[in-house]
Amino acid sequence: MKKTLYIILGSIFLLFIAYFAFVYYVPYSEGTRSGELIKFSKKGVISKTWEGEISQGISGAQIFQFSILDNKEDLIRQLQENEGNYVKLTYIERYSTFFFWGDTKYFITEVREAQSPHFRDR
Repeated sequence: MKKTLYIILGSIFLLFIAYFAFVYYVPYSEGTRSGELIKFSKKGVISKTWEGEISQGISGAQIFQFSILDNKEDLIRQLQENEGNYVKLTYIERYSTFFFWGDTKYFITEVREAQSPHFRDR
């Protein structure tokens, strides 16, 4: 009886580890988005995560929401410095996420300053 219980619990644990590895290492899509960085903050009750938004239109009608993992200090610093500016973000979209990673499935891997197509003086 104990042996069967250990096999069942071990199988459940291995399935969880396999799911976690799949979500972390297998991206659903990769790409870039450009827009004005309108929001970047650390939020959460139990687990604090970095979340942001860029506006992709002149009226702010199309908003792209993204998350950043805590171990990406250089990206966090770059985004804090560029709030209100036009940026180009490279991202990875994952199949799913966990509450301690972020609210969205889009995770930023690179930040670059860009020229706004609407306002050439920015």
